[in-house]
Amino acid sequence: MKNTVAILGRPNVGKSTLFNRIIRKRDAIVDDQPGVTRDRKYASAEWAGAEFTLMDTGGFIPNSDDIFESAIRQQVQYAIHESAVVIFVTDVVSGITSLDEEIASLLLKSGVPVILTVNKVDNAERREAISEFYRLGLGDPYPVSAISGREVGDFLDAVVALLPTKTGSFTEPVAQMQLAILGRPNVGKSSLVNAILGQEKLIVTEIAGTTRDSIDTLFCYKKEEIVLIDTAGLRKRARVKENIEYFSTVRTAHVLRRCDVAVVLIDATRSFADQDKKVIADLIENRKGIVIGVNKWDLMDKETNTAREIELEMKRSFRELAYIPVLFISAKTKQRLLRLLDVTLSVFNERKRKIKTSELNQFLQDAVAKNHPPAYGTKYIKINYVAQTRVAPPVFTFFCNEPRGIKKEYKNYLENQFRMRFGFLGVPIGFRFRRKN
Repeated sequence: MKNTVAILGRPNVGKSTLFNRIIRKRDAIVDDQPGVTRDRKYASAEWAGAEFTLMDTGGFIPNSDDIFESAIRQQVQYAIHESAVVIFVTDVVSGITSLDEEIASLLLKSGVPVILTVNKVDNAERREAISEFYRLGLGDPYPVSAISGREVGDFLDAVVALLPTKTGSFTEPVAQMQLAILGRPNVGKSSLVNAILGQEKLIVTEIAGTTRDSIDTLFCYKKEEIVLIDTAGLRKRARVKENIEYFSTVRTAHVLRRCDVAVVLIDATRSFADQDKKVIADLIENRKGIVIGVNKWDLMDKETNTAREIELEMKRSFRELAYIPVLFISAKTKQRLLRLLDVTLSVFNERKRKIKTSELNQFLQDAVAKNHPPAYGTKYIKINYVAQTRVAPPVFTFFCNEPRGIKKEYKNYLENQFRMRFGFLGVPIGFRFRRKN
């Protein structure tokens, strides 16, 4: 991948701290516990006019049989293949370890340009200890302190000097849709991402809670650029015990707020739970496009009307699902995955729709003629006109003589009539009522 810079190294040398330092954000989860970062994570970065994509990776353990460590090793190998430059992070406090030597050997064989970085050099005394790192055979070691920023500037000068394009001419593609994959732990979110992308981009195991951070991936579908966001599994806050899972939950909530459309994954083999409803309610509150994906459909014993019956039962238990599309999919067999992408693009485009004022007021006239708003005390309620005052998310403002007289029941009536006329499938819409004498 052009102008991609990967950060790798053994666990707990400060890779994610350096990642955050370079992008100038607290983006990657940082914790003293080794192995927090498991998947690759990407972010745009810039130094001295040079723009590049920075990639954070899991701690590399070459010969471990641990399920996560083996998966991390595979992810790092993908990272080397994708990168124009590799930042190899070591630790001055612990010195060179056998793991460092194995990683150095792998990098020397790869032929990828490498910047050897010695982290945690917080003072002059520690700086004197970096000479031993020359024996890794990767050239001059760059002493830095990721946590304080010490000598990071000189190190970044060396990084951008190795990039294929040193000017600001490289521009990260601007994605049109931010698509989040949300759901409870172990419903198959990472498996869905892998199936969509057609590669083992993310670590997938059968253990709930594998993905602890959100992972952004840019891809193109039907000439549309989409940022696909895989997230840590949502769970009730009362059950979030350790710091890492707490920050993962916070990060997932942030993803919910920055996405345009979300696919809420539900496990077909489990019931439609209150936590699923809470995620959908949060998306509605934030007016994000919503698609429900009932995953693991391949595991279900099905009859002719099974899907329809399940969908109706879900909508009976949660009224807000009335306008949200429900697809029965399988990340494992890739059943209906292209249909899922088609629907998410449709919801995204619906969210950006602009309705002509003349069409809106014809709708209003017809709706009021069919069912006039009830009186408010002694006042006769008159809705003068309606206009669309926002897109993405769509908001419609109704001007009337007494906004307090428009009760919830009548608002629901107007929304039902509105959707029958204009659609907006999967899109929460905002109705506002303003005084107009």
